[in-house]
Parts: sequence; structure tokens; C-alpha cells
Amino acid sequence: MLKRQNSIKFVLAVSLMAALWGCGTQPRSASQAPQPLSSTALQSSQQSPTFYLDAAAKATDAETRQRYLLQAAQAYINTNQLKAASEILDALRGSLVNVPELQAQHRYLQALVLEQKGMLADALYQLKYVSSWPLADWQWRDYYQLRASLYAKTKRPAEQVRELCQLSQYLSSDENTELNRQIWSLLNGLQEETLEYYIQQGGEATYLGWLKLAYLAKHYAVDPSSLVSQLGRWQSANPGHPAAMQLPQDLQGALSTKPYHPQKIAVLLPLTGERAKVAEPLKNGITANYLDDPDSNVELQFYDTATGAAAAYQAALTAGADFVIGPLLQNSVQQVIEFKATHNSQPNAAPLPPQLFLNNADVLSNNQDDFYFALSPVQEAIDAVQRMYQDGIEQPLLLASDDAIGHRMAESFNLNWQQLTNKPAEIHYFTNDKMRQTVQDSLGVTDSEARIDAVKKLLGTHVKADFRSRSDIDAIYMICSAHDLTLLKSFIDVNFSVFAEPAKLYTSSRARQDDSRQIVQELNKITISDIPWLMESNGSSNLASLWPSWGNPQKRLYAMGFDALSLVNKLAQMRAFPGYQLSGHTGLLSVSKDGVINRQLKWGQYNHGVLRSN
Repeated sequence: MLKRQNSIKFVLAVSLMAALWGCGTQPRSASQAPQPLSSTALQSSQQSPTFYLDAAAKATDAETRQRYLLQAAQAYINTNQLKAASEILDALRGSLVNVPELQAQHRYLQALVLEQKGMLADALYQLKYVSSWPLADWQWRDYYQLRASLYAKTKRPAEQVRELCQLSQYLSSDENTELNRQIWSLLNGLQEETLEYYIQQGGEATYLGWLKLAYLAKHYAVDPSSLVSQLGRWQSANPGHPAAMQLPQDLQGALSTKPYHPQKIAVLLPLTGERAKVAEPLKNGITANYLDDPDSNVELQFYDTATGAAAAYQAALTAGADFVIGPLLQNSVQQVIEFKATHNSQPNAAPLPPQLFLNNADVLSNNQDDFYFALSPVQEAIDAVQRMYQDGIEQPLLLASDDAIGHRMAESFNLNWQQLTNKPAEIHYFTNDKMRQTVQDSLGVTDSEARIDAVKKLLGTHVKADFRSRSDIDAIYMICSAHDLTLLKSFIDVNFSVFAEPAKLYTSSRARQDDSRQIVQELNKITISDIPWLMESNGSSNLASLWPSWGNPQKRLYAMGFDALSLVNKLAQMRAFPGYQLSGHTGLLSVSKDGVINRQLKWGQYNHGVLRSN
């Protein structure tokens, strides 16, 4: 270590003297100047840092010396010795010879150091090349790759796509094929409004071409004939674009997929019996959607599953149904799935109509015409992972109720958090009688108080000390009911010490208070997820007069029924083109390859006792 530091100091001192000497002397003629290292040599730093430092000490001209010093800095970065690399780069700042290749490499290495220190915004600010610099292809490639990586880490996919488009100029044909897939995957995750915004900002032709293609694909995916027309115009306007020569595979699938246009839609729900109250809001939502835009060519018929879901399904088939919505209850879903499996196993079995189940199934079918739509708490946990990741959360703590739903949500959150960050989430389960103890244990308060008690036993009770809570967690996801939320939040508040920055608090729609109840001030600063319709100020105002006894659970089911009918004509394209999203009452809806309807929820925060969307 001491030898390394002495080497750095010696070489930097030599560099400084050479810079000062160079200010008062004339440059050598071309015939007298020593030959500098090649560009390829600067690109590669395979030797040890000491090797390059020794070479720099022996160099007789400033440019060669600085090349070796830059290679030494790169070698230090390669071995994660960031302090040594920074010392070299800081000493070179302001004294670099006016050679674009060296100026660019100096900025690149500074950005690398900042990136590895987690200073991503500073790295992006540092990494700016002059467009007129005559650099080698490898330098431009490194430049755009690092900028794209920094935008990925700062969760700015549109800017990441912009850098990847620039990078494509310096890649091979095979590399560009994979790059185009990456670009398309990133754009598929953006909403129409976001794509429109970036299109309006302008940019390089290839980048704008990708944005416009993604917008057209999302906007017209449900109408293949219009999409074909729009794509023809896009290809005429972008003849040299990589996607004009070969459209993305999922977009080709959407073009060749025929939408569902049913004439007789059967709805299977428990219309009588003890579960009829659960189905009532769903039925009203489906009916309201139908009456909003009635179509004389479409017949809507309801079938009661209270006496048997399979029998209701058979009755719908006999009546000529060409699309089925439901059933709702999970055991009813299983009955219909088993009936369909038996039917399809028979020789020359007639094809069955497409179906949108209103619940999940234990085992999903391989039928491309089967879909599953549910207001799933597990999906809310998955959406919470995305939200917290976008918020920059790095170390979440989960406080979950010790029941079936709490375990499913926590386990789903943890699984998806690990897939996204390669780190597990910390989970603590609580029961009503041990809620306070669980909070204290999870926040490290119990251990802190035990240490204080031990000190008092040694030094006397006159010792004054405040407990300390953990400072490593930056968010708490509370998986609980509305009944538990207020008490859980109060326990968290009193167990965060004055020495720790309070963690951000998140929860799910299960913990939301009904609109009819007074929202207490203690819920301030909690961020909560819910369906978009209930996040809007007037989302359910009309329902209050029609069904004043309904709470938020019934309103969510009503919104689900409304969305279910809206999905019917769009499901085939949504499955063929996962990038297509429907803005529904229950969320931003998309369809996965297995036919499950995914929901991206709205988020809001309690402020001064009022929940406001953010």
C-alpha cells in the first residue's frame, strides 16, 4: 500500500513539473517528438497499476505520460481501488493535453468512479463528450454504453433508449439484433402519454422512429386494420429504420391476430344465495358499461352459478354464447375448467368460446382463448415492488399480518423484489396481541433498550440515554387491514428514534379507510395503492346516491365488472402484443403470455387527513 501511494505521488509530482516546464518551452518538431501510445493501447489496461505508473515516470513527454496515467487509473478501477484512481484523475484535471482522445477518456474514467460510488447523477453530468471530437469507434461505444447503463440505473428508460440508438452505430449486425429487442422491450413498458411527451421533445431520427412506432403499436393495437394503415405510413416515413426492415415479433403477432367480436356474451355469476351480494356490484358494473354504449348487435345474458357453475356454463353454450365472462368464485372457476378439459379431450370436440374468468385458477390452461381477471392482493404486492423501486427504495422492511393474505402478499413481494434487485426483502409477521413487540423487534428498538439497561446496571440508573432505531431501512410496507393500519402506524411512529431518518411508509388498498369514515391525522405521509377510479376525486360519487351502503370493496368490484366488458374486444390483441395497455377503472391493464390480466395501480398519499393521488 505504501509503495503504491509513493508511486502515485512521485508520478503526479513529475506530471506537475512537466506541465510547468511545458508552459515556458517551445513544442518539439514532428521529427523530434516521441511516438505516443496508440489508441488501442489506451483502450486496454491489462497490466497492474504499478506497471503503468512506472511507465509514466519514465515517459519523456506529457502526452505519453498522461496516457500511462489514464491506464493506471483504469487499472485501479478494474480492481475497485477507487481512491487511487480518483487521486490520479483529480491531479490530471486541468493539465491534460489538448487531445480529444485523452479528454474523452478522462471524463469516461471519472464517470466510472462516480458510478461505482453510487453517484449516478454526478456521473451523467460528468459524461458529456463534444460531438465534434474525432474519436475512435471504441470510445464512442464505451461512451454510449455507460450513459445507457446510468440511465437504466436511474430508472429513465426513454433516455436509455436514446443512448442505445446512438450506440447502435458502433455495433455488429448480430449485436444490433439483440439491441433492437432490448429497445423494444423498454418501450413496451412506457405508457402512451409518456411516449407522446418524448416524441414532442424531439431527437435523432432513429430514436424518434422507435418512439413513434411504440406509440402507434399501443394506440392502434386493438384495431389491426387501422394499425396496418398506420404502420404503412410509418414505414414510408422511416425507410431506413431497423424496425422498418423487420417489425418486432410481438407487433407482427398483433397484426395477424383477429380480435374477438362476440354477438352473444354470457356472464356467469352467483345471482342467488349467500354469495349474491358479492356478485351484485360486478353485475351492476357490467350492465352499466353495456348501457353506456349499447350495441344492438350484442346480446348480454346472465347465468346463475349458485346451483352449479358447470351447469350454468353448459346452458350458456346451448344458448349460443360466443364469449363467456366468469364465473367469479374460485371453486366455480375450477368446475368450469374441469368441464372444459373433459370436453376438449373428446374426439372431434366442438371449439369452445373465449372466456374471461373473474378469478385466478390454481393451474392455468394452455388455451390461448382463456383469460384470468382478478382484484388480487398478490398483484398489489407486485405493483408495490415496482413503485418502491421507482421511488429509489433500496432496503424495504415488510410488516405483514400473520394470516393467509399477509403471507401471500409478503412472499410475492419478496420474490419480485429479489428478481429486480438481487436482494431479499426483510419480513416480519405480526399478530394483534404482539403488534407493538413485532415493530420494536423489527426496528431494532428492543436490542437498543437492552443495551441501555445493561449500561444502567453497570453505571447506575442515573445514566440518561435515548433508544436508537435502525437507520439502514428506507421504507416500510405495511400489509394489513384498515382496522390495523392506524395502530400499526402509531407504533412505528413512536419507535423511530430522533437519531434516525423516518422511513417512507407504504400500504395496499386493503388498509384504506372507507370514504364514509373520517380519515385520522395519524395516517399522514402514508403512500397507498388503489384502483385509479377510487383515486379520482369524483370516481365513485354517482354510486353513493345509487348504493349508499357500498364501501370501497363493493366499488372496486363494480369497477372490475365495468372493465371486464371493456376488455372483451381487446383481449386477443393484448395477449399477442404485451406492450398494449388498456387504461381501465381498476388499473392500467395488460395481458401476460399465460392470459393473466396484470394491473398497474394508482398511488396516493394521506396529507392532513385527505388521500390525494400522486
